[in-house]
Amino acid sequence: MVKPAHECKDHVCWGAGQAHPHHHQLEVSELGVSYHRVLALEGISFATECGRSIALIGPNGAGKSTLLKTLAGLMPADGGSILWRGQPLTRSSHEIAYLPQRGEVDWSFPITVRGLVEMGRYPNLGWWRQYSRHDADIVQRALTAMELLDLQDRQISALSGGQQQRAFIARALAQEAHVLLLDEPFTGLDKPAQENLSRLFRELTAEGRLLIASHHDLQTVAGIFDDVLLIKRRQIAFGPLATAFTKENVALAYENQA
Repeated sequence: MVKPAHECKDHVCWGAGQAHPHHHQLEVSELGVSYHRVLALEGISFATECGRSIALIGPNGAGKSTLLKTLAGLMPADGGSILWRGQPLTRSSHEIAYLPQRGEVDWSFPITVRGLVEMGRYPNLGWWRQYSRHDADIVQRALTAMELLDLQDRQISALSGGQQQRAFIARALAQEAHVLLLDEPFTGLDKPAQENLSRLFRELTAEGRLLIASHHDLQTVAGIFDDVLLIKRRQIAFGPLATAFTKENVALAYENQA
């Protein structure tokens, strides 16, 4: 069980926790983004909170990756606002973890699983604080949560696709991120790995984290996510699956697609 923040001040403080989900809200209002002077997103507005999982859905070129990178603070917005806990996102960027598509990662980089997960502690260390027992405890718990202890000394290049995804999520857990932004996390995984990742998503949201993941398999959305955000450069629909993930909205998103 996740401990409330006041109970774990001297030891591992693990993620958002279940004691304060309503204080951890993400509010996006009239967001607009350009990429190389070409309009990539316009009029994106939604609000959500920790403890939810959101499928970001749209055709290729719809702006899904752009939206995730903008929410992560990796791309500037042209207009609109992104508020996290009522403040501009840039003030709490260490609470946001971005996991890129596997194809964007240099898997030949010489680092072990433990080394990768330890990198999640860097934003909390800053310039002056040394790596401590508290940091080591968090890394150990992240490795345990992702069932990676037996693989902690293995090079990331030697992992399977599912293990690589778990390693990057473990890094996000070590960061104590409240919000996980994942770009096509299920792509390239076999069915058992997809099922394991789906289970993991449910566990993470039950712990009180907010997950937003771009997703292309429309048949599996209902078994993984709570809400859906459908975009095609503009927002088409946002909300619970029952009201937003309709045939009409999906058709609007994918119309004129070959």
